[in-house]
Amino acid sequence: MRKTKNAKRNGTRPNQPRPIQSGERDVFPLESDDVTPIVEFLESFRDMVDPRAQAKSKLISIKIPEPLLTAFKFKAKSSGVPYQTMIKRLMIDWLKQH
Repeated sequence: MRKTKNAKRNGTRPNQPRPIQSGERDVFPLESDDVTPIVEFLESFRDMVDPRAQAKSKLISIKIPEPLLTAFKFKAKSSGVPYQTMIKRLMIDWLKQH
C-alpha cells in the first residue's frame, strides 16, 4: 500500500485519523468515540450567535372543524390580523394567564 505525504510525515496509514496535536485535548477532551459534547457545544454556540436559531418555528398539523376554522379566519381577517398570527397570539396570551 502506498502512503500519502501526511502519512509519511506522522507515521500513520492514510485511512487512520491524524494524531491529536498539543493543545487540542484541552478544547475537546474525548476519552471515547462519543461526540455528544462537541455537538452540544456547537449547537449552543450557534444559538448564541444566530438570533434566528432562537426563534425557529415548528410546523404542526391539527384537525379543526371547518365551520370553526372559517369563523376564526373571518374574525381574524376583520381584525386585520392573519389567522395563524392570531392563533399564535392566543397561545401566548393563554400561556401568560396560566
